[in-house]
Amino acid sequence: MKAAFLVCTMLAAATPSIAAAQTGSVYRTAPPDARAVTVHGIGDGRTDDSAAIQRAIDAAATPDGGGLVFLPSGRYRITRSILLRSGVRVFGVGKTRPVIVLADDTPGFGSGVAAMVAFTGEDQFRSGKPAVPPRTTVPFDPTIFDATQTTFYSALANVDFEVGSGNAGAVAVRFRVAQHAYLRHIDFHMGSGLAGVYQVGNACQDLHFFGGRYGIVTEKTAPMWPFTLLDTTFEGQRDAAIREHEAGLTLVNVGISNTPVGIEIDRGYSDSLWGRDVRFDNVSNAAVLISNENNVHTQIGFDNAVARGVPVFARMRESGVTVPGKGAQYRVRDFSYGLKIGALGQMGAYATEASIVPLARMPAAPAPAIRPLPPVAEWANARDLGVRGDGESDDTAALQRAIDTHRVLYLPSGRYRISDTLTLRPDSVLIALHPARTRLFLRDDEAAFAGVGSPKALLQSAKGGAAIVSGLGLWAGSINPRASALVWRAGAASLVDDVRIEGPMLRDGTTQAKPGDPRVRPDGQQASIWVTDGGGGTFSGIWSPNTLASAGFRVSNTTTPGHVYELSAEHHYRHEIVLENVANWEFLAPQTEQEVRDGVNAISTGFHDSRNILFANYHSYRVTRTAKPMDTAVRLFNSGDLRFRNVLVNAESGFASCDMKGCGTFSRASKYPFENAITDVTRQVQVRERNFAQLDVPAAGAAATASGVPVTPGVEKLADGFYSIAGAAVDAEGKLYFIDRFYNRIHGWTRAAGLTTVTDLPLDPVSLAVDRSGKLLVLSSAGRDGTVYSIDPKQPAQVHVIAPTDTTPHASATTLLPGNVWANGEFDDRIDPKTYVYPTLADFFTTKMGEAKARQYVSPDGSLVLPAFRVWNQGPDDQQGWRWSDPLDAYGLVGAATGSRVVLANSSEDRTYSGLVGADGALSDLKIIAPRGGESAVQGPDGRLYVADGQVFVYGADGKELRRIDTPERPLQLVLGGRDGRTLFILTHHALYATAI
Repeated sequence: MKAAFLVCTMLAAATPSIAAAQTGSVYRTAPPDARAVTVHGIGDGRTDDSAAIQRAIDAAATPDGGGLVFLPSGRYRITRSILLRSGVRVFGVGKTRPVIVLADDTPGFGSGVAAMVAFTGEDQFRSGKPAVPPRTTVPFDPTIFDATQTTFYSALANVDFEVGSGNAGAVAVRFRVAQHAYLRHIDFHMGSGLAGVYQVGNACQDLHFFGGRYGIVTEKTAPMWPFTLLDTTFEGQRDAAIREHEAGLTLVNVGISNTPVGIEIDRGYSDSLWGRDVRFDNVSNAAVLISNENNVHTQIGFDNAVARGVPVFARMRESGVTVPGKGAQYRVRDFSYGLKIGALGQMGAYATEASIVPLARMPAAPAPAIRPLPPVAEWANARDLGVRGDGESDDTAALQRAIDTHRVLYLPSGRYRISDTLTLRPDSVLIALHPARTRLFLRDDEAAFAGVGSPKALLQSAKGGAAIVSGLGLWAGSINPRASALVWRAGAASLVDDVRIEGPMLRDGTTQAKPGDPRVRPDGQQASIWVTDGGGGTFSGIWSPNTLASAGFRVSNTTTPGHVYELSAEHHYRHEIVLENVANWEFLAPQTEQEVRDGVNAISTGFHDSRNILFANYHSYRVTRTAKPMDTAVRLFNSGDLRFRNVLVNAESGFASCDMKGCGTFSRASKYPFENAITDVTRQVQVRERNFAQLDVPAAGAAATASGVPVTPGVEKLADGFYSIAGAAVDAEGKLYFIDRFYNRIHGWTRAAGLTTVTDLPLDPVSLAVDRSGKLLVLSSAGRDGTVYSIDPKQPAQVHVIAPTDTTPHASATTLLPGNVWANGEFDDRIDPKTYVYPTLADFFTTKMGEAKARQYVSPDGSLVLPAFRVWNQGPDDQQGWRWSDPLDAYGLVGAATGSRVVLANSSEDRTYSGLVGADGALSDLKIIAPRGGESAVQGPDGRLYVADGQVFVYGADGKELRRIDTPERPLQLVLGGRDGRTLFILTHHALYATAI
């Protein structure tokens, strides 16, 4: 990493421990806020204050974004779980931090997993009852909604925890949340307890864990994007400081000491783990315990870690391979394990790389990643300075006057209307405590922001300086085309933290144009956050989802270092993040998301003329409902000297919901993630691998190792011009049939006739199979639970709808199954409350595929059986709604006779399995037969296996990779056909290819 990124770590004498001492109260007095609710408990450490705390939280909860609760200094004993409602923020206030106390042997906390404070959510799908109520509440209440990917703004800060003896199941906080939720300034004295934090989300800062079996225990976050932990220490955990999997764990300035294992990844699982400036002291077994080796989802990286008394830095669980330290104390300059891409245009290979050097003495801990706010005593209250914040009065002049005359300005809850740009001083500190309850906003058609002209800021910093903006919401209105919510020119020491860019819809009555107003133009405003003109600094916990803006986060014309932690940029029409003429920046745990109606044409990140940039734990996500292909997540224009570490490009999800058939959790995968992770437009090369641990892009001007997109000789394009094709099958003569779903077309192809159209009736076909009589069995997404029908290719207008029937054996029939399955088990707590062991992903896949199906669809001639997988619905019953099931999600169907083996891909593991087909659609004796899974797999008559995973990988019957077939576009579905059965048809989104095998 370039020097511009490195935090200064001047060598100093070694200290007995790298764990931080307990810190004092951050909010020594309560910030003035008339809308805040204060807890009126006893706080003597003996009286049960559970009800008093809960009453205050319930009083603060509102349907339009929650509110504030102040917990005064004291020791508050609880006997039941405190439920932190969605959008409520609890702040400890007073000269000493309040402490939530669990007395010795408190009933309900002695075993299992029992939360002292549980973040809760809302009825996301309006189903009326929770699908998976959290079983960690004491007492258990089946009506409680767990916090989920729609739980925003909830927070707990400046409150400590203390656990007495005899509470082996106690966890201080259950923290499954999404954007703008956080834990900050908390000491966890866990004693006999299980963990300080169970389940995680978004970001945490300034936490200090003492004792307990673990500091943090967690699995995948509810939104399924990274979790960032800043300026935190762990001391004296009995088993491991952190035990986790799939959390996208991102560590910055974290210290771990006096524990057997620093970070343990659960058996059978992966994670994208990235750490910078991590310190390990007296960690006896391993600093990091890595599981699920040789899997694309296992991505481990460290930058500038130091260790003392840590003989083994990394240990591989399955193989037992270790990466030892060097000497009694050492520095890990750089560490990477996972799929490494050697150069643009290449496919990846697994590698372990470690640059470790001994140290004569341990360095001092670096400065905090996040600057502290000034003491509350220095906060000038904007309301005392003539600012109204009533949502109607124009506060522009009063706010600007307050900013000009006071270095530190506090905005209590309210809506502050402005009509012109507010400009900060170089040393300004602008503070709010809740970005959904405190907002600066523009009305529509503000004259200063109308028409065509240069970008104009709602709020802007002075050039240079060390300004801070914290805890604030910004809304540029619906019809203000010149508006940019925040323009930032401040220097390297500046900070933007916990800032929400609102839009396009607000729930609290803020002025908006009427629905359908043609002047409300998506992609019609300037970038929401624009760092430019030498600007830089630290940006943490930012959420920028305004569809009306041209980008969520734009950086241009600066070489001032920038550090971005846990940025969520979403729902823009062309690009989420843009870098133009930028150097010396790092993005740790950035997340982008493209929605189905406002992001199908957007890329995740665009680089233009930029250099010396790091993207680590980068999650580029397209929602599962997406039904349009997009070529790439990242585009590079004349840019280089870029480091990509731990990249995840995906479009799969899970949700917990209820319908008429009951409640449960459901994993699903879209057919439309980005086709490539990266496209270098200048060099005309692609990165097909969508999940990888390491790629270095050379300096702009240097030639790429690969030249263009590789294509294997013999790969022939048969037809093109499609929107997106899939669902293919061949008949007994080897004729290929496939679907272009967007146009409701079923096509046929033979060498003699070329491309033909069988039908384009508006029946929403998804996948095909061909029965013995030559008719097509069609799986359709039409109807609430989907539909299955049969057509004769010679008389396609005659549609025979197949009704589901009870499952019965059909000895001579072929059973059809989805060719690729996503099976992960999101949302439901999967830890065993007795053993604290998780079932592995392979266990979950085996269980899922081993489920018998009670109903089935049988082709008219009885030769095909399609088990009736459960269909989940979201939205109306018409074509605007979405249907999900494993067969509907798959690129195509595969089939085999009862008792025969079938090949299919487990996309959640990225591995290919074979299994024995049962008469009821269940699979047994599942075996991994290839280390890649990708989009589809097919086995040839000679036993060779062909797997579509960026390119086509060919494996022998013994599982060894034999060769690769490179295709001009990303291969999606593979089907064997032709008159001799030795033509490999390769379906991509837009074209049909073939090659002989």
